[in-house]
Amino acid sequence: MISLTDSQKIGIGLTGFGVFFLFFGMILFFDKALLAIGNILFVVGLAFVIGLERTMRFFFQKHKMKATSFFLGGVLVVLIGWPIVGVCLEFYGFFLLFRGFFPVVVGFIRRIPILGSLLNLPFISGFVDKVGESNNMV
Repeated sequence: MISLTDSQKIGIGLTGFGVFFLFFGMILFFDKALLAIGNILFVVGLAFVIGLERTMRFFFQKHKMKATSFFLGGVLVVLIGWPIVGVCLEFYGFFLLFRGFFPVVVGFIRRIPILGSLLNLPFISGFVDKVGESNNMV
């Protein structure tokens, strides 16, 4: 079993609430207050889970500056008051930041009995194969 420190437990809670507020804000027609709260909670929760220094190293690597700019720029745009544009920027930045983890996630999901068979459907398998073969693990 994985042992977590108290700050990591708090970080998991903050990140979970952040994802909830982001999802709820999108359901309620891009409510900018909920999206702003969700963004703040997500980023702070991430810092609590992996630590402030590792968070800074992850976001501000030289080859990830474009992705970080889009993600944090999207957060700023949501905070300014343009939620739809901000969320689009965030999604693009999130995709660029975490695209190295997608093959791992696809491989994990393929081992789950029902979800693995869904990923092998004709319309979905081509897209999933393209995402799963990415070799950008940096």
